[in-house]
Parts: sequence; C-alpha cells; structure tokens
Amino acid sequence: MTHDDTTADTVTGPGGTPPGPSAVQAADAESTRPDTAPSPADAALPPELAPAALTLFGDRLDLAAAYAELLATDGVVRGLIGPREAPRIWDRHMLNCAAVAERIPSRATVLDVGSGAGLPGLVLAIARPDLTVTLIEPLARRTSFLIEVVERLGLAKSVRVFRGRADEAASGSSGRDPISGDVVTARAVAPLDRLAGWSLPLAVRGGRLLALKGSSAAAEIEEHAEVVARLGGGEPTVQLCGVGVIDPPTTVVEIVRERMVGPARPAASKRSRAGRSRRR
Repeated sequence: MTHDDTTADTVTGPGGTPPGPSAVQAADAESTRPDTAPSPADAALPPELAPAALTLFGDRLDLAAAYAELLATDGVVRGLIGPREAPRIWDRHMLNCAAVAERIPSRATVLDVGSGAGLPGLVLAIARPDLTVTLIEPLARRTSFLIEVVERLGLAKSVRVFRGRADEAASGSSGRDPISGDVVTARAVAPLDRLAGWSLPLAVRGGRLLALKGSSAAAEIEEHAEVVARLGGGEPTVQLCGVGVIDPPTTVVEIVRERMVGPARPAASKRSRAGRSRRR
C-alpha cells in the first residue's frame, strides 16, 4: 500500500474531478457536515435487503457491514459521504457497487479511478477476495480515509492506495512505476469521453473499463462513441448488473481496450512543413 505525500491536496484533473450525481464524493463545504453526530444505526442493513446482501457478499457480509458503518460515521464526519446518504448506504452504494463484481473475471487486477470513499473499489475487494484492487485517488483527506479503512478491515494484502491522478498512475510519476490492470472501474467521476481518456490507458490490451452510470448511459454512449474509438476502445455497451438480485439493477457502461493508443502528437504548422519542403 502506498501513500505519497508529495501531491498537493488541491490536485484536479484526471481522476480528481468533482463527482457527478452520486453524493459519495461530497464537496468540501462545511454545509455537507451533519448537525449532529452520525450514528452507526444509520448503517444497519434493512431486513428487506438482507437476501440481496447475502447473495452479493456471502460469508464476507460482516466485513461489508463494518465498512458500511465506517462510511456512515467517519465517512460522513470527514465529508466523504453526504449525511443524507447514510441511511441509504446499503441500497444506493454497497449493493449497487457489489453487483458489478459479476462483470469481473476471476483473480483480476482492478484499478478504481477517483475512488473517493472507496466506491466501488473497496466494495469489490470485500465481495471478491480473489481480486487485487488499487484505489486511485488524488486528494489527501480521501486517501487518508482509504488507508485507515484498508488497515481496519484487514485488507492490506489485496488492496493498496495510490495517491495521485489517473494519468500519473498510467505514466508513472514521483519515482513510481506505471500501473495497469485487467479492469478499471469508476463511479460518478466524469462524462464518458473524459473518463475513457483517463481510464483506458490504465487497462491492459483486452482489458476493460466498467463505468457505473445511471439513466444517462445510452445518451453518453451515443455522444462519445467516436472519442472512445479514437482512444483505442471498442464499441461501448450497456450492461445491467444484479438483475434479479437488486432493484433497480446497476447500469454499467463497458468498454474493452482493443488498441494501444499513444499520446497524440501536435500537428506540424503549415510554416514548418513549407520550411522543410524548401530545404529539400
């Protein structure tokens, strides 16, 4: 597990943009803090969701419950999850993320971009102990929370925290080697074009991006499919995860990295091309 303190807490850019509709990665404003201390009772598993939770987490349900409690208490106090989200930890966050595990091959390496409070990366690591998960997050207060949670849940052998942006993880920075994985996940990070630009370079050839999306999934695919293709991605598809287990199922945009595309080179100016022609 790594923790690099050289990156400023105000980092923005790939993997560090403000979140989308989900309130998991809450804004830093004090208005997001609860008026009263959050209660562990907020993280209690509703009885009607218990069958789905048991299906998705199996014998690691107790571990999932411990993480849910940390989200509803420390996560709220530290501004990583909105206080209004605490009572919906299980249906909106835990089960929604765990359902994505069905799209991940056995013993895969998973990179979670813009991990925030650990969603979906930590949930997947809990639900699937066969996975090796790296949580990629640029902000110090979030990586501090992630590191503490990994240690408290005893997940250090299978989960590490990378403090930095997605592009830094892909290219290597501050003396760190580039990293890549079989699967790249992201939830409420950015529109599909930007997300693909940050995430596909992290996937091995034949690997895939699993982007948790909502009702905008089909529209985003239609709008950004050409950009995805230029980045080396295959045709994006919409997958519904957890059908028959959770309602509604989780909507995921899946993109396979078909080609290795390097960084774009700036086009030569007309003057420089003419200059070269005259010298020949």
